[in-house]
Amino acid sequence: MDSPAASANLERHRSAENMSDRVALGITLTLRVLADTFFAKRYGNRAIVLETVAAVPGMVGGMLIHLRCLRWMVADHGWIRTLLDEADNERMHLMTFVQIAKPSWFERLVILAVQAIFFVAFFLLYLSSSRTAHRMVAYFEEQAVISYTLYLAEIDAGRVENIPAPASAIAYWNLPENARLREVVIAVREDEIGHRDVNHEFADALTAAPIRQTG
Repeated sequence: MDSPAASANLERHRSAENMSDRVALGITLTLRVLADTFFAKRYGNRAIVLETVAAVPGMVGGMLIHLRCLRWMVADHGWIRTLLDEADNERMHLMTFVQIAKPSWFERLVILAVQAIFFVAFFLLYLSSSRTAHRMVAYFEEQAVISYTLYLAEIDAGRVENIPAPASAIAYWNLPENARLREVVIAVREDEIGHRDVNHEFADALTAAPIRQTG
């Protein structure tokens, strides 16, 4: 049982305060409906598709900020490393759930299509409004926290088998040798909470002091 403070952190939501926020939230909730329709309670398979999408923003944002800093010879204030670390972390989430859920060839094709479409869409969004892009990622992560909390509930209720954690996950998150799926989901959820807060902070920073978007 989570403490009141932990529960509040899990349920934290940033209200949309302007048109940029409302666009970001609207896109997020639309994609949430599609995910719920397609995957229902198959949370392992849902995680695979969502994590292949989640690994895109950090790489795109890091690349575009890197190029902007080169063109204008300005400091990045640590944003590049933070975003690339986020992308790598999300990639590790994907590789972990591939081992857990073992996607079919059809689901692998869906992953390829979703990633290609999302990469192009997010690239264009970041060029046009990096603030909106970061807010959208933060809202994505809010939904990811909800999804992983529901995943844990399914495990705790015995509706999802609490299988042994993959060795790669044990090594990556420094889990006990006898760790199981439940511990992996908790670790992943903690990562998503961090990404949520960082991207909200980045969006806030861009709201306060907009930077050149396309440079």
